Amino acid sequence: MSLTEITAKLNELASHWEQFKVVNDRRLKEIEKRGSPDPLTTEQVHKLNNALDFYQDNIERLETAIYRPHAESKSQQSSSSEREYKQAFCDYLRKGSESRLGQLERKTLSAGSDNDGGYLVTSYMSETMIKTIEDNSPMRQLASITSISTDALELIEDHDEASAGWTSETEARPDTKTPQIGKKIIPVHELYAQPKATQKLIDDASIDIESWLASKLTDIFVRMENSAFINGDGEGKPKGILACDNGKTWGKIEQITTGDPNNITPRSIFELYFSLREVYAVRAQFLMSRAAVQALRLLKDNTNGQYLWQPGLAAGNPDTVLGCVVARCADMPGLSKESVVMAFADFKSAYQIVDRQGIRILRDPYTDKPFVKYYTTRRVGGDVTNFEAIKLLRLAA
Repeated sequence: MSLTEITAKLNELASHWEQFKVVNDRRLKEIEKRGSPDPLTTEQVHKLNNALDFYQDNIERLETAIYRPHAESKSQQSSSSEREYKQAFCDYLRKGSESRLGQLERKTLSAGSDNDGGYLVTSYMSETMIKTIEDNSPMRQLASITSISTDALELIEDHDEASAGWTSETEARPDTKTPQIGKKIIPVHELYAQPKATQKLIDDASIDIESWLASKLTDIFVRMENSAFINGDGEGKPKGILACDNGKTWGKIEQITTGDPNNITPRSIFELYFSLREVYAVRAQFLMSRAAVQALRLLKDNTNGQYLWQPGLAAGNPDTVLGCVVARCADMPGLSKESVVMAFADFKSAYQIVDRQGIRILRDPYTDKPFVKYYTTRRVGGDVTNFEAIKLLRLAA
């Protein structure tokens, strides 16, 4: 795995992109001339579109692996007390031995079991899980993230901008406008998982039980979090960006409609782009599903004939639309009538993710014999914090 492999994949991506443009140009001419494209041309476009996704997926995986830091974490460069805690934690996972782990947790972390029971995972396991979750969560890569030790994050909301003015040394200073101030509370919600293992797997000394469990938990947590940050209703889970009503007033998110119930249109992309204030647009990114990306690749700017979507054809360069980065998210809706197919936002300003410190595990060998279950909890919250910094694109009815 090296930069040479990435370069080779980028060259293949560039070649397929040129083929795609040639075939899609032919499809557009067929539509202009006959009203509909030749089925064979449509099939070719579809295959090339899928090939572009394939190469992009491979490039993203290679870049994630290569550019991830390989230096030892602070947990790997651990003290004797941390190594002792790790050994006690692994004994608990394999054998259910609690006394030593409980003593160490109270001593080093000043915390015993919480109301839900269980013990904090090791620092290394926690760091590994959090890093992997971030690598596989589009919203965590885009939004603001704050870690807290309480049950909620309190923020001050400024609904308006404070006014100002110029004056000389002797001139009167008229009153300026005071912004409307409010308080935003983002609670953390309990996210749990219960992976289970056979006793044979647990007893196998060749298996790193800590890494095995971290992998299982990470996969579950990533899927649950991603879904909540997009579609969550805020009841017992984070509130997603698609849960807000349509509108221009504070507390609502403006939705731009495409004018076409089945497709994204070039005009709607420009309307979406220019609907966001410039202060946010300069930092904004597009977020959409794979299906929306494939539809977007077909579109050309009617004024200059250029394709709106441009692939990143150099290592580390992202795909762009109108110069803005395009991020893909499987939990964004596909191309169905009236669905919200795209978000355009300065996500750092628009959305806040809140993590409660600590991941806890409770070993349960009783309720699902002969399996051992590991009831694991972490607390996560999320909500839109700036409704001006995000706009949505909806297919027409």
